[in-house]
Amino acid sequence: MILCCGEALIDMIETPTISGELGFVPHSGGAIFNTAIALGRLDTPVGLLTGLSSDMFGQQLMAALKASHVDSDRVIHSDRPTTLAFVQLKDGQAAYSFVDENSAGRMLTPEDMPSHLPSVSALYLGGISLACEPCADAYAAVLDRFGSERAVMMDPNIRPDFIQDQTRYRTRLNRMIAQADIVKVSDEDLNWIIPGPESLAEKVPLLLQAGPSVVIVTRGSEGAIGYLADGSDVSVPVKKVEVVDTVGAGDTFNAGVLSALDQSGHLTKSELRTLPANALRAALSKGAEVAAVTVARAGANPPWAHEL
Repeated sequence: MILCCGEALIDMIETPTISGELGFVPHSGGAIFNTAIALGRLDTPVGLLTGLSSDMFGQQLMAALKASHVDSDRVIHSDRPTTLAFVQLKDGQAAYSFVDENSAGRMLTPEDMPSHLPSVSALYLGGISLACEPCADAYAAVLDRFGSERAVMMDPNIRPDFIQDQTRYRTRLNRMIAQADIVKVSDEDLNWIIPGPESLAEKVPLLLQAGPSVVIVTRGSEGAIGYLADGSDVSVPVKKVEVVDTVGAGDTFNAGVLSALDQSGHLTKSELRTLPANALRAALSKGAEVAAVTVARAGANPPWAHEL
């Protein structure tokens, strides 16, 4: 299975009440959680490694995992609170305010992580879990222990507001990028990772030189471009739909890419080193297809396989 490693939280989404005032409705979410849910709905064997609370929100997250066929055997339970992300939507774009101190997910340490991962063929990491300590060090330890023999995809999804020590964060992130086989970044992420006046096309080779076999750059409404180590690239457009909101769009895109590569037999280290351009194009197209469904409906609600 693919093991998604990172945050699961509750999105408190602004919603009108009967009285007309705005309230907040709890929705299961988190970047890594969303990708795991999307993979489960795409009939791809998947598990989640995260920290969950025993509180009512943690129970909600566990129920959501079960409903979407995500293996929860590696979930680490505690009585710490669930992370809450208050979401305000402005023209369909999400703005977040997080409550994350001493949470069940954030307080994971390297000692909490599993000592072996039988049946896990690939790892997926990213999100705010790579910025918030101590869990950032815990997930880096998972990659150190298990990444050399398994395919690894990373989406750093950089949020500068979460970075308290930029030097520590950059050092850890750069080490993890060097261990990854696929790195997916937005154009904003890439400019943060490699600052400077160079164009995106000039920065991608620098990122490939750091270690990954594949770099994927998403550009919002302009689609996505995938770059291979041999210098070739492929691009796919976005599927035009009426956007309700963008919550979970990138997470679902990542699930589509992973699912396609897994189904085609290319989700291994050796296969990714020599990945054919047509296989990458097919994976990006699957990512765009499933993301289009997600943005066409409210919240992070990835499609099931039968909906495609």
